[in-house]
Amino acid sequence: MFENLSIEERKVIYRARRGLKEIDVYFDPYVKTYYLQADAHEKALFAELVEQEDPDLLDWFMEVTEPPREELKQLILKLKHYVHAG
Repeated sequence: MFENLSIEERKVIYRARRGLKEIDVYFDPYVKTYYLQADAHEKALFAELVEQEDPDLLDWFMEVTEPPREELKQLILKLKHYVHAG
């Protein structure tokens, strides 16, 4: 799986492994099933998402606060849908 990845894709996949169950429950399934098939725009959004700090991510996923951009909010909803619909 990893032999054909770009350096950027490898960085994003590595950065997505948080070690925090509340975030990994959303990031892991997305990375394993959807990330590599995503279009360039969605990959860039996910790269932006994984660069955020864990406390912010927790707040956004738990809907305590909203991400600074609507596109990030929509991606979070998509990740949550993948987990809860599957």
